Amino acid sequence: MKELKMFQISTLQALMLGYTKSVITVEELLKHGDTGLGTFEDVNGEMIVLDGHCYQAKSDGTINEADSDTGVPFCAVSFIDPQNEIDLENIRSIDDLKRFLDITIDESFALNSMHIVRVDGCFNKVMARSEDGLKSRHVELKKILENNQKDFCFENIRGALVCIYFPDYMDGINAPGWHLHFVSEDKKSGGHVFDIDLKHGKALFSRISTIEIKFPATAEFDTYALKEASKKDIKAVEQGK
Repeated sequence: MKELKMFQISTLQALMLGYTKSVITVEELLKHGDTGLGTFEDVNGEMIVLDGHCYQAKSDGTINEADSDTGVPFCAVSFIDPQNEIDLENIRSIDDLKRFLDITIDESFALNSMHIVRVDGCFNKVMARSEDGLKSRHVELKKILENNQKDFCFENIRGALVCIYFPDYMDGINAPGWHLHFVSEDKKSGGHVFDIDLKHGKALFSRISTIEIKFPATAEFDTYALKEASKKDIKAVEQGK
């Protein structure tokens, strides 16, 4: 089995506490992975990396391909190589999907590994959100989202979910459990996902055993007390609430 590597920019703790400045450009990022998710400088929309392209979801649910010089403060990507394919039918909620994903990786004794799962399918609905950017320093992510985040619902739509899993012991480096973003088949719609209703689809599983983290190389980064990031706030942001 080919060994896969997760490439991550900064940490979720830093993003939660307000480090939203560029660490790397989209052009540089795509040298390290063809699939993943994250956000853009100043939290200017949700990032979906799919098939080697980087898409930027706006606060109205529309997406565009991000410019190569766009800054990235936080993301996780990998060059995926699926080891397992499973057909899906009638997955009625995001909780049902997460339970299925958990059971599948547990059956492979892989709960302590990282994973990227791509789910291509036809959806009755995808409930998602994105946000406008805010130029700021030390403004917590939850406060940015409270003011700038908007929710939307896509109905009767085909597209792909990018699902990233980090084990519990990596809490703070990234969000433990599953984190999902969506991009429509026509590349016109997308965002951070907090509920779904899937008619049918196919899940492609890539298990990842190595991680490389690029930290911001600025003095400002060292002013953040990263352990102060609230687990409660991380969970609330992850759930889109």
